[in-house]
Amino acid sequence: MNGEGKKLLRVEVGYALPAEQALLALEVEDGTTIGQAIERSGIAIRFPEIGVVPARVGVFGKRARLDTPVRDGDRIEIYRPLMADPKEVRRAKAKRRRAKMSPR
Repeated sequence: MNGEGKKLLRVEVGYALPAEQALLALEVEDGTTIGQAIERSGIAIRFPEIGVVPARVGVFGKRARLDTPVRDGDRIEIYRPLMADPKEVRRAKAKRRRAKMSPR
């Protein structure tokens, strides 16, 4: 509990790049949203590419909205944009496999 009698929740905010990752632990008041927790973590100062409002976030691997209230123990994850469309990657792999298997 804080000085005002509100319950404090422990959460983590995480972000990862191919060569670097950060997982910041913080305590927030009950009723804090995911967006507010991200802002309070200060992670956007360390990784400015996140921006003020990250485009995609989740909790333990499941997509979530910034206005979702956090729960005690949540791991908030900030997702980077995909570098390649997963469907296109699968199509290209399938095409290469077919090319290897076809007789010449």
